[in-house]
Amino acid sequence: MTQVAFHFNAPDKLAYVCRLVRKATRQEARVTVTGDADTLLRLDRQLWALAPSDFVGHCLGDADEEILRASPTVLVQDPRTSPNRDVLVNLGNVLPEGFAQYARVVEVVSQADEDDRKRARERWRGYAALGYDIVRHDLVLKESAG
Repeated sequence: MTQVAFHFNAPDKLAYVCRLVRKATRQEARVTVTGDADTLLRLDRQLWALAPSDFVGHCLGDADEEILRASPTVLVQDPRTSPNRDVLVNLGNVLPEGFAQYARVVEVVSQADEDDRKRARERWRGYAALGYDIVRHDLVLKESAG
């Protein structure tokens, strides 16, 4: 069964996703990030702006099929179209279609955006209603402990 984790209290969601994706790909996980087109374009720009030592190989979902298959990270609006199935990072507002095809799903939740937090609670309830056990990672507690 797919593992579902919520990472709460991200001060900057996209910066956090950059670090998360970098860590996952360094562990040789193949990652898909899903969300709306604008969010994915902003994430794409942030990934390209990382320092050379932090480079994350990635492409947008409209890339050639060969590039999609070779890319360790794919940014797509519909996660069912990604060839990568290890980790799905959801930046969308609803449960992503086809999430059960992935080994892990990570939901990243903003620290300050109350609408984002409300939608995350709705997604949490959705996963729970489908019988998924959910792991909760509070990034504020993690920072204070580290």
